[in-house]
Amino acid sequence: MSRSDDPTINSFDPYNADRPLMMRCGCGRDHSAADHQAETAVASAEAYSRDFIEASLVKALFPHEPLRRRFLQAVGANTARAAIASLLPLGALEAMAQDTGSLEKKDLKLGFIAITCATPLIMAGPLGFYRQQGLNVQLNKTAGWALIRDKMLNKEHDASHFLSPMPLAISMGVGSVAQPMRVATIQNVNGQAITLALKHKDNRDPKGWKGFKFAVPFEFSMHNFLLRYYLAEHGLNPDTDVQIRVVPPP
Repeated sequence: MSRSDDPTINSFDPYNADRPLMMRCGCGRDHSAADHQAETAVASAEAYSRDFIEASLVKALFPHEPLRRRFLQAVGANTARAAIASLLPLGALEAMAQDTGSLEKKDLKLGFIAITCATPLIMAGPLGFYRQQGLNVQLNKTAGWALIRDKMLNKEHDASHFLSPMPLAISMGVGSVAQPMRVATIQNVNGQAITLALKHKDNRDPKGWKGFKFAVPFEFSMHNFLLRYYLAEHGLNPDTDVQIRVVPPP
């Protein structure tokens, strides 16, 4: 059996320094990992999911491809795998996941903002995913991120749709009283875009944005942090050269 026909290969292979991570298939052929999975009819969805999770974790540790490759070339794949496994013990985490135990609470109130990235929470109801896990979930549409935060702090919601910096800010007591927050899952990562008014369509150089007014959904949001980083990278002071205003989602 050739390597390209072997369905047991890790389709993502985060420890290969000779190819981009999650860009080409681990079999070496010029197609995506998803195409490989369909082509070879991978028997175990769990194995495919495990490979993807491992690749995602490595991607999170080394978001810049050249850095990942240099690290692997310097220490070797086996050493890198052992070092990362000591920090992120996937085997132990999988064993913990199998030991489900009984539900602590079946009736849950989940807060959400009516924007695209809330889709998994919303669609899990009609698709029966909550019911499959023995949960009775009440979704509570909420008007803004500050109110989402306050409802969690006041224990009006059991869990909530959050902007990723919010749990960290709440845990640290930045912008609110300190209260520990735990993140169960990440739904998307850095999917923002800087959208300019049509009258500025030809003003693509950030150096020409001095005096602009920008809207972000919340102070503790990646939108705000990435915008500030981008402006500063191009020589603008985000606190004095522009105005950044919090505008709740419609």
